[in-house]
Amino acid sequence: MPFPQHDDHFPRAVDPGLARDSVLDLPVAMLMDLDDTIVSYSTYAGPCWKRVCHNVADRIEGVGGEELYRTLAEARTWFWADPDRHRANRQNMPLAIQRVVHHGLCRLGVENWELAGTIAESYERERGKTIKPFPGALETLRKLRECGVSMALVTNGGAEPQREKIRRFNLAPFFDAIFIEGECGYGKPDTRIYMDALRGLDATPGDAWMVGDNLEWEVMVPQRLGIYCVWNDAKGAGLPEDSIIRPDRVIGSLPELLETENLHCESEPSERN
Repeated sequence: MPFPQHDDHFPRAVDPGLARDSVLDLPVAMLMDLDDTIVSYSTYAGPCWKRVCHNVADRIEGVGGEELYRTLAEARTWFWADPDRHRANRQNMPLAIQRVVHHGLCRLGVENWELAGTIAESYERERGKTIKPFPGALETLRKLRECGVSMALVTNGGAEPQREKIRRFNLAPFFDAIFIEGECGYGKPDTRIYMDALRGLDATPGDAWMVGDNLEWEVMVPQRLGIYCVWNDAKGAGLPEDSIIRPDRVIGSLPELLETENLHCESEPSERN
């Protein structure tokens, strides 16, 4: 169910219609992803894993830091590639990461669940230092709100970890509704979550944009519902060469949503045409 959020610190434009007419690129409503769209999450995972692997490699006989890093990278790719396994494990990320590490260690001939837990905890500490809003992300959310765009946060993952990020970075005031997989009982790419978000904003698919970094969850599936989809290529990798998914728009960061010649959200209100 939706969790409406309002805050006087981020007021809407007096005439939201004016803002949308002034900025042809902005929609009536926007569904926004959280991880790797508003805040960094896996964007800096590689360097974190590399530091951890080099720090713990001396505990594994005959295995160097680079070999451990490559093996765990392969284990992560295998683990998260299966949609059912992904869905079942993302509700408890610390345990999921321990399972990933354990699988990687087994590939190296090391059957040690306790060591897997130690490595997973070290990685979580390293990654925790990198989880923060991307440059310009909060300013963009504030501007979109001033422009009268209704926004819903739609995020997968466990309820408490996602709520902790929302509290930590004071994100709730930017959104009219918040949908978290761990609270709803289902998440992206289940079509119910997008439709719930649209209902929470009193919007239709044709009114809305979906903005996020996952090509399946934030582009392919919502496109089928008639939603305009903006892919956030936060890593700057570009579309995979073999991808059949074609976003309606590609950005490298949230501030690019506001790159237009006619952004007059703070103009005096006037009647719509």
